Amino acid sequence: MAEIVQRRIEERIPELEQLERVGLFTRKEVKSIIKRVTTLEYKLNRLILNKEDFTAYVQYEINILELVKKRRAHIHYQFKREEIEYPIIHRINSVFRRATNKWKDDVQLWLSHVAFCKKWATKSQISKVFSSLLAIHSDKPALWILAAKSEMEDRNSSESARHLFLRALRFHPNNKKVYQEYFRMELLHCEKLRKQKMELEKAEMDLGEYEFSPEILSGKLAEVVYRDAAGKIQEAEFVISLLHIAAIFDFTQDLQELILQDLQVNYTHDSVTWDFMAKRELEAPGAGEELQTAKGRASDINRREERCCQVYEEGVKTVHTEPMWLCYVAFCSERLKRKTNVQELKDKRRSRLLGVLQRAHDCSLLKEECYTKWVQMLLESGDEEGAAGVAGAATERYGRSVAAWSLPLQTLVRLDSGDMSQLFQDALSHVHPQESLPLWQMLVQWSVAKQHPDQTEGVFKRALLSSVPAVSMEMKERYLDWSYSAGGYKKARKTFKSLQENRPLSKAFFTAMIQMEKNQETPKMNNLRDYYERALQEFGTCDDDLWLQYLQEELGPLGQPENCSKIHWRAMKFLEGESVERFISKYTLLQTGH
Repeated sequence: MAEIVQRRIEERIPELEQLERVGLFTRKEVKSIIKRVTTLEYKLNRLILNKEDFTAYVQYEINILELVKKRRAHIHYQFKREEIEYPIIHRINSVFRRATNKWKDDVQLWLSHVAFCKKWATKSQISKVFSSLLAIHSDKPALWILAAKSEMEDRNSSESARHLFLRALRFHPNNKKVYQEYFRMELLHCEKLRKQKMELEKAEMDLGEYEFSPEILSGKLAEVVYRDAAGKIQEAEFVISLLHIAAIFDFTQDLQELILQDLQVNYTHDSVTWDFMAKRELEAPGAGEELQTAKGRASDINRREERCCQVYEEGVKTVHTEPMWLCYVAFCSERLKRKTNVQELKDKRRSRLLGVLQRAHDCSLLKEECYTKWVQMLLESGDEEGAAGVAGAATERYGRSVAAWSLPLQTLVRLDSGDMSQLFQDALSHVHPQESLPLWQMLVQWSVAKQHPDQTEGVFKRALLSSVPAVSMEMKERYLDWSYSAGGYKKARKTFKSLQENRPLSKAFFTAMIQMEKNQETPKMNNLRDYYERALQEFGTCDDDLWLQYLQEELGPLGQPENCSKIHWRAMKFLEGESVERFISKYTLLQTGH
């Protein structure tokens, strides 16, 4: 190993001598480099290789390159690059190759090599790196796209990029992203050729035998890619994404017309198509004279929105589905959110949205989340009766949904009307018990605010009977807090005693009672001990913090420090796993005053 390291150090001597000779580095710096490089070389030639050693070596060499670049600029010396930078770059590439051969699965390592090649102008090396990378990671479409983009942008080779995309499609014949980027590449290539032709024509240069193909200049290659993609991936959303790409270029009018025609012929069954076609009506040009005034602009916008709605109306007739109505509602909602100073336009948008919501509901095709928006709009306009009716309709349509039941409950609580107790009972009977916690929380909150304490206590007792642990535990905590606020410490202690054996229990239930005791004018240590002992019965095997809190109480003014040794012994006996180590370290800190 020493011979190999020595040979590699000796190979560096010519470049180091040049660095010193031309004044980029001092003799002391050269010696420092040799010393550091020797250490790094030894690490790279050990029997057990470490990836971090390779990355550290590469980083050190890159730092030298950066320093050489800065010093060249400082002393204005730009010669002997072949004798100084090139050997360093060649060595870094060699180290990268060794690393990627050893750790083939590390994609980030490969990409670091690519990034280095791009930065230090070794573009001929990029193709080789990508070729080796894709031979191993051919299952990753993003890498094929990255390689093709590199050929197109870094090496200016559209032919190589096209070849890579075609190979990528053999491995991923139905990948949308590959087709999208391939389509974009062909359009970029076409645009580049058109610019070249324009510049040559301006210069009035004789092209000789070379001619630009009219088919290629008009985007026929991109059209071929589009037809192949649309034949394999028959989705309206995908076709629209290709149309958006084509719309970026100003020479693709014919191609855009072709894609639009395909959409209107082959994808009329898809709500995405109707949504796209409707929104296109907003882009239609308006009358120039009318746009000079605010009312004129509002009138023009209203006409465009009406044209959009006409397309949506045709869409809901052709595609009578929930997604289609959702697109219509989403469009109307988005237009309503737009700011305008013309009240007439605001009112028009509002009535349009309310009408669409009503019609979608009548068809039983209105999504659950739309009912919330509908109720909010009615409440904002002061139609409380209408809001209550819509909220009730939501529960009829989505009877098993917690969100659907929350809507009428929140609405009626806000309006303070209706038989709330019966409505809560209906909601809890329809919703699955596992999802009922939000309803119980709402019921308790309403009962505390509106009902007699005896009725509220009855609500808590019903909630405690729930078979769902999450409901039962939270209701115990809330019951204890309510008892303290409604009847003081005595009632809270009575509630605690009645519930302390009613599992499941949470740690918060016990800590709340402990805090209530400590809040009294004269806290009783015996009571605190009882609460801690009961909590430790439930959580003593895993909760090291609870033992430490107990110890701190005994070390406090109310406690008896001589009890700490027994509590510590019990903690060490009961705690399990990692909690033992945590307890020991925290207890040590406690003893030292932290």
